[in-house]
Amino acid sequence: MALFLVNVLDGFVTGLLLFMLCSGLTLIFSMMGVLNFAHASFYMLGAYFAYQISLVTGFWVGLIIAPLIVGVIGAFIERHGLRRVHKYGHVPELIFTFGLALLIEETVQFFWGKSQLPFSEPETLDFAAFSIAGNSFPAYKLFMIFVAMGIFLTLLYILTKTRIGMTIQAALNYPETVQNLGHNVPLVFMCVFGVGTAMAGLAGVIAGPVLGVFPGMAVQLGSIVFVTIVIGGLGSLWGALVASLIIGWMQTFATAYDITAEQVLTAIGFTKPELIWDHPLQDLWTLTLPQLGPILPYLLMIIVLVLRPQGLMGNRES
Repeated sequence: MALFLVNVLDGFVTGLLLFMLCSGLTLIFSMMGVLNFAHASFYMLGAYFAYQISLVTGFWVGLIIAPLIVGVIGAFIERHGLRRVHKYGHVPELIFTFGLALLIEETVQFFWGKSQLPFSEPETLDFAAFSIAGNSFPAYKLFMIFVAMGIFLTLLYILTKTRIGMTIQAALNYPETVQNLGHNVPLVFMCVFGVGTAMAGLAGVIAGPVLGVFPGMAVQLGSIVFVTIVIGGLGSLWGALVASLIIGWMQTFATAYDITAEQVLTAIGFTKPELIWDHPLQDLWTLTLPQLGPILPYLLMIIVLVLRPQGLMGNRES
């Protein structure tokens, strides 16, 4: 029971960390219809900027300043790059953001090198918040939970309860009408893209001390981010949260229990076939749950796309 509770908490933290990264991409897509392939790269930039700032001023200043820098960079890129290709459709946007991701990765390696940087949590949070059956739960992970939930509640309130949120959503669906009412639609889109990238930068600052700061951190989470928003539903904030938690728990429990495929299949009524020793299918029965853990989100995505193409809580078919 203690192991189960520990896995529940660890999966919750993993899921919320993934949500922090997905929330910015969800915001950008829901407001602008842009799938930003470079989103995880802005997450990486946030971690690197925070590390550099923390060397001079400490972690907390980096936590505030780094996302702002990333947001300004994102707004600049939207204004002088993405906006020029946006009018040509989704394919040029994808090519542009894919090239941007490669450029950011090379830039990071040029300035900081290829080695992992020693970015750690602040000393004020370097203690155990509580323990479960001898397993301590770090205070920094509790801090991550509060930050992620704060992001979710803030976004939900802004998008559903404020005039700014209504203006942003109206600018997506009826840009000419909003323009005629006196709103600067290009400025709205630039601000949305900047805020979305700033949220990715914030996720990078929070995740850096836990997952490490290295040039491959964008690639490490880049694909799983898109899997998450596809499962949750493109443009759905609630969907991003639910899908992130499902994937977090799925991967955490998969690594915690050493169960073989033979045990699972036997439990549901399948019997092991008589195969020659060197038959390729023979190895499938020896696979363990930790080995299957990395592909479980992708299997879940396939199932969701077959049964509900728009995602668990999405309303877009494409």
